[in-house]
Amino acid sequence: MEHAIEVCELRHCYGKRVIYDNLNFKVPLGKVYGLLGKNGVGKTTLIKILMGFLRPVGGSCRILGDDSHTLSPETRRRVGLLFEGHLAYDFMTIQSAERFFAPFYPKWNRDYYYALTDKLGLPGSHRIGNMSEGQRSQVVLGLLMAQQPDVMILDDYTMGLDAGYRRLFLDHLAEYLKDGDKTVLVTSHIVQDLERFVDDIVFLERGGQTTQVSLRHFLGEFKLFTLPRNGSGNPTSGGPIRNVEITGEEYQLYTFEDSRAVTRHLESQGFACDKLEHRPMSFEDAFIGFTGRY
Repeated sequence: MEHAIEVCELRHCYGKRVIYDNLNFKVPLGKVYGLLGKNGVGKTTLIKILMGFLRPVGGSCRILGDDSHTLSPETRRRVGLLFEGHLAYDFMTIQSAERFFAPFYPKWNRDYYYALTDKLGLPGSHRIGNMSEGQRSQVVLGLLMAQQPDVMILDDYTMGLDAGYRRLFLDHLAEYLKDGDKTVLVTSHIVQDLERFVDDIVFLERGGQTTQVSLRHFLGEFKLFTLPRNGSGNPTSGGPIRNVEITGEEYQLYTFEDSRAVTRHLESQGFACDKLEHRPMSFEDAFIGFTGRY
């Protein structure tokens, strides 16, 4: 088995609204993939399909060789799942949650759990239902790390976490990944966190289109060019231009091509390019440029 996750010719829709149309990608064993896109493109829906909670219109998904809708108990024990919202049992305490979950996972490591929950400064008898959202998130993430799963699926782990706790979890995630034999599929609204450990990105777009690219290629080849506005109309995307954003004083043009291709495209639309400028971007800038602001 070469791939931890396989999505093959996946199709899904809600009524007439197409979520995916022939979605295909594979996550090799030991790799970290970021599943990115705007709100509403189907990231959480895909995770529900992967875990067998939702049946697609067509196509198939496999995790560790098992079909998503017939996952064996053994395979489920090897998959750590975090859903958007960080669900937990409110009536449990910090200690009882650890005792409840431990028997289900043969690789359970309580030290990972308490390394995260001890930072809360709360007694083990403290009830989860009496915690803030951020504290609850920390407990759930501790339970997830203690499982030491072979495949980890994280649907927006940042929810409810402040910057310090988010960094703490990322440090533990880096430790989890250090041996190179664990697989992660992660979504996040704070994309700059992903730059630290993601290998590849799968962009989901409205209407079911997808783009898969390595993080290194994306950061190295996706570019921003700016051009002062001249009041003679707006440049259009297409050809070498992935996206055009318009600010008060300038056009922002996003592309995988070089300045010559961008210049030819703009000049064909009647724009002078003597003030065309290439600007560096952060990962977040590039993500917004690729997906569009709105």
